[in-house]
Amino acid sequence: MKRRSGYGWLELIIGVLLILLGVFSFIRPSEILLGVVIIYGIIAVLTGIADIVFYIKIDRHTGFLPTVSLISGLFSVMVGVMLLAYPAAGTWVFSLLFPIWFIAHCVSRLCHLNIIRLTAGKFYYYLAMTVNIIGIILGVIMILNPIVSIAAVGYIIGAYLILLGAESIIVALSGFGSGW
Repeated sequence: MKRRSGYGWLELIIGVLLILLGVFSFIRPSEILLGVVIIYGIIAVLTGIADIVFYIKIDRHTGFLPTVSLISGLFSVMVGVMLLAYPAAGTWVFSLLFPIWFIAHCVSRLCHLNIIRLTAGKFYYYLAMTVNIIGIILGVIMILNPIVSIAAVGYIIGAYLILLGAESIIVALSGFGSGW
C-alpha cells in the first residue's frame, strides 16, 4: 500500500470553496436554488445542441441516423428552454428530484465505509458515516413532505455543502487526499 504524506491541496481548496458556497446558500437560499435551476437549464440546452450536432455528424460520415441522439437532443433543448423560461417549474421539479439524488449519493458513500476505515482511520470513518446517515434522513424528510422540501432545499443544500467542505478539509489535512 502506498503511503501518502503531505497535504491534499486540491482537496483543501475544494473544501474551502464548498464551505463558502454553503455559507452563501444560508444567506440567500432562494437564490441558490434558482441559480441551480438556471445552470441546469443552460447545461441541458448545451447538451441537447451537442447531441443534435452529433446526430448530424454521424449521418454525414456513416449514413446511419442515430435517432436516439436526435430525440435526446431535442428533449434536452426543450427541457433547458423550459427551465430557463419557467424557473419556478424547475424549482418544483428540482425539489422532487433532489431528495432522490441525496439518498442515492449518501447510500453510495456508505457502501465505501470499510475502505475508508482501512485507509483514512476511525475518525474519518465515523465522520463520513454520520454525515451520510444525516443525508439519508434529510432525503427521506424531503420526499415525505415536498412543500417543506421546496422551502428548505436552499438551507439543506447549504448545510450539506458545509459538511462536505469540512469532510474534504479533514481528508486534505489527514494526508489521505494528497496527490489527488
